[in-house]
Amino acid sequence: MDALSEALNSVRMTSAIFFNAICTAPWGFAAPHMKHVAHALSPGTERLVGYHLVTEGKAVVGFDDGVVVPIEAGDIVINPHGDAHTVTNGSPSTLIDSAHSLRQNLAGSLTTMKLGGGGELTHFVCGYFGCDRHADHLFLAGLPRMIKINIRGDAAGEWLESSIRHLVCEAESGRPGQSVLLSKMAEALFIETLRRYMERLPPEQTGWLAGARDPVVGAALALLHRKPCQPWSLDRLAAEAGASRSVLAERFARFLGESPLAYLARWRLQLAARRLLSTRSTVLQVASDVGYESEAAFNRAFKREFGLPPAQYRRTISQLTPVKQKRRKPFPAVSAHAPVQ
Repeated sequence: MDALSEALNSVRMTSAIFFNAICTAPWGFAAPHMKHVAHALSPGTERLVGYHLVTEGKAVVGFDDGVVVPIEAGDIVINPHGDAHTVTNGSPSTLIDSAHSLRQNLAGSLTTMKLGGGGELTHFVCGYFGCDRHADHLFLAGLPRMIKINIRGDAAGEWLESSIRHLVCEAESGRPGQSVLLSKMAEALFIETLRRYMERLPPEQTGWLAGARDPVVGAALALLHRKPCQPWSLDRLAAEAGASRSVLAERFARFLGESPLAYLARWRLQLAARRLLSTRSTVLQVASDVGYESEAAFNRAFKREFGLPPAQYRRTISQLTPVKQKRRKPFPAVSAHAPVQ
C-alpha cells in the first residue's frame, strides 16, 4: 500500500509552470513569499509550494538570513513553505522584483523572462504546486525550508526534464491543451521530487514522509487515508497493516508523535472542514460522512480542533471568501467509503 499516493489523492491539487527564465550573467531576481502572489497565481488555493528546475547553467538561491544554496543543471529546488528568496548568478547591480510579473500571470500561463548582462547562460523554469492546507499535516509536515534534488542520472528523471523542456519550448505555439499539459508535468515533477527526497531520508528521520516510507506505518497511513470513515480500531488497523498492535503503536508514535487513532480523528475533522465549505450537506450529514455516529460528538470534536462549532465555522469562513471564489463549482460529493479527491 502506498501512503504517499493515498495522501496526494486525498487533497485537492493544482499546479503550473509559469516562468521560462533565460538569463545571462550577471543577473538576479527576488521572489516574493508565495502567500503574497497566491491570489494571482491560483485563487482559492490554500497552500502554494514554489519550485525552480534548472535545465542549463548554474545559479545561487539565497534567503534573508544569509543562507545560500548553489544549484546547477538538473537540480530542482522546492520551497515547501513559500519563503521569499533570491536567485542570482554573478553580482548584478539590482535585483528584478518578480512579484510584479507574477501578479500579471494567470494560473497555468507561461511567461518567458529574459534578463542579464550577456555572460554565462542559465536556463530554468519556475512553477508551483498548490493544495489545500491539510497538506501541512501530511506530506508537507516537517519539510525543511528548501529541498534540492538532482533529477538527472536515471531514465525517469531525464524523461521528465526532457518533457518539460519540450513543452516550455513550444509554449507559444498555441496548440490546444498546452496549459493542461504544463500543469500535469508540474504536478509530476513535484511528486517525483517528493519521492526522491523520501527515499533519501536517513534512518533516524521522523515525520510524515519518513513514516510513509516505513512498511508498517506506511501501510497504516494508506489504510486510514483510503478508508477514513471506517470504524477503525487499533487491533483491526494493525492486523490489516500486517503488524502487532504494540509494534504499530510504537512505530506510529516514533514517526508521527501520536497514536494511529488520534491521527485518524484529526484527519476526519480536516475532511469535515473541507466538506462544510465545499458542499451544502447538513452538519449531521457531514458528521456521518466522516465517520461520526453522533452529531453532538462531532460538534464537540470539531470545536476543539477549529475553535468554532461546525455551523458557525461554515458561516464565518464563507463570509471571508471573496464572491468570485464562492461562485466556483464546489468539490464533488464524497461517499462515506471513499477518499476525498
